[in-house]
Amino acid sequence: MRVLSWLRFSLIVGMCCFLLLGIDSFNSSLSVAQKTLKVATEPAFPPFEFIGEGGQPQGFSYDLMRAIAKAANFNVNFQSIPFDGIIPALQAKTVDAAISSITITEERAQAVSFSRPYFKAGLAIAIRADNQDITNFASLQNKRIAVQIGTTGAKKAQSIPGAKIRSFDSAPLALQELANGNVDAVINDAPVTLYAINTGNLQGIKVVQELLTQEYYGIATARNSPNLALINQGLTSVLKNGEYAQIYQKWFKATPPDLPAKLPFTTDTGSGGSGLNNSVSVILRSLPILLQGALVTLQLTIFSIVLGLVGGSLIGIIRLSHIKPIRWAARAYIDFFRGTPLLVQIFMIYFGIPAIMQELGLTFNFNRFAAAVIALSLNCAAYIAEIVRAGIQSIEIGQSEAAQSLGLSSVQTMRYIVFPQAFRRMIPPLGNEFISLLKDTSLVAVIGSEELFRKGQLIVADNYRPFEIYAAVAVIYLCLTLLSSQLFSKLETWMNPAKKL
Repeated sequence: MRVLSWLRFSLIVGMCCFLLLGIDSFNSSLSVAQKTLKVATEPAFPPFEFIGEGGQPQGFSYDLMRAIAKAANFNVNFQSIPFDGIIPALQAKTVDAAISSITITEERAQAVSFSRPYFKAGLAIAIRADNQDITNFASLQNKRIAVQIGTTGAKKAQSIPGAKIRSFDSAPLALQELANGNVDAVINDAPVTLYAINTGNLQGIKVVQELLTQEYYGIATARNSPNLALINQGLTSVLKNGEYAQIYQKWFKATPPDLPAKLPFTTDTGSGGSGLNNSVSVILRSLPILLQGALVTLQLTIFSIVLGLVGGSLIGIIRLSHIKPIRWAARAYIDFFRGTPLLVQIFMIYFGIPAIMQELGLTFNFNRFAAAVIALSLNCAAYIAEIVRAGIQSIEIGQSEAAQSLGLSSVQTMRYIVFPQAFRRMIPPLGNEFISLLKDTSLVAVIGSEELFRKGQLIVADNYRPFEIYAAVAVIYLCLTLLSSQLFSKLETWMNPAKKL
């Protein structure tokens, strides 16, 4: 009996182990079947993609992609990428797909593959509410127009005779430029502009009642990607089972229009040639435009370093003052501009100040170049102030005492004795600051200033050849920094009596 009981117990334990192994094996096979796709989005395009309460991504695109993933049995890992970097990321295969309100165009279809269309949209013109001059597309001639870089709106704006186009990294920035009165109109996707107006996030703008185009959004993948069939499978299922209509109703309070199963130019035809000769040709064609941007970069750097040197020298001297309130004010200035990102300072000056002025009932606009120079100069002055303070303090106290014994005043001592010697010692760190400022000018691209880096972005948004263009941009920056380094070395040698022949 004991033997039978033991056998029965062993049999039960064995069956349990077998069942556990079977369940584990089933779960393992299920997890293998559910692959994870890295999906790129730019969460700055409400109501399609944006960051909602709690810092979570929300919008029509996110809801739709999750539904597609559920229907096609895969997982989604959303990756936040700037819009103009999405297609290069797909080409480099750092992401598997992208859903970011990407209009399906023939040019883009040569660079990436698209799913079947999932949204019907169109471009619209946004203007200030008090504007009576712009009533249709033809009336945009010779006007100032803001667009988002790399979009069909930016492409459409290029066809307007005499238009002065300003490109921004996101649609909200372009619309804020309009709200601040710096441009006459914005060409952007109609649903996004209407959403911004209806939610009350932007005051004083309206949409001209004319759709410029009829467009379709698609989910993009790399050329000939095996993930495209999986995405199309899930999207077709969502369209048929009514879930798409529910998501559309949630975000747009309307019945979705009929969508075509495919657009005629989205068939994969293989990627174009990208050999060495083609790459060299792309760089040579882009070089004149990049050199124009390099000239703007140099202008920004020179103006900013001169103003920063003047302001920084005064602040550095004030830092040595014996009057505490003045010394503390100089220290507060330095701490603020060194302790906050330059990018944030550029936004505060260019977008923030005009917005505050308008809230106060005052009309105030910033020229892009002037705003960039002001931001760079203020930031640069904080660093130069510390260089100047350290340089002055490096001069022996006996020099000042000797000057005072000869009857020189404090101002004369600083001007003729201390500062000339200190300046010679400041040249190496000032050279470093100049080179840093030269590279930091790329940050003013966010306000549409078309310096070297922005010119490169605009070219990539048009030809989708990021490696060649950004490599050329890097080489030009390298040449500028090497030239600057040599000039400062020559200046240091020239101002050092010990090294003069």
